[in-house]
Amino acid sequence: MSIHTRIAGFALSLLCASFAPGFATAGPVNINTADASTLARELKGIGLKRAQAIVDYRSKHGPFRSADELALVKGIGPKAIANNRADIRVDARPAAAATPAKKAPNPSASGDSALKTK
Repeated sequence: MSIHTRIAGFALSLLCASFAPGFATAGPVNINTADASTLARELKGIGLKRAQAIVDYRSKHGPFRSADELALVKGIGPKAIANNRADIRVDARPAAAATPAKKAPNPSASGDSALKTK
């Protein structure tokens, strides 16, 4: 077998493995901003039902301050938290862009004669 055939076979096996469900890896996820489908996809052992419970809890009680607060969500136990601790982020929600305050109109600069003193 030629080297080119071996390389092509290896590349093909890598490509196929990347689509195999057993090779899926979790990634960092912000539990304060992610939707249920993202939580279910990124957290090991968390399905869509438990992910939705996380989103519902967050909506009702506000953002999580730590990964350990996930234990307050029904169906989320210490084992699920331990299995995902390295991938759980609790960064604050991104702040809205600050907009400069509008200046109040300056009556003396408007040229309104009713406001001028005599």
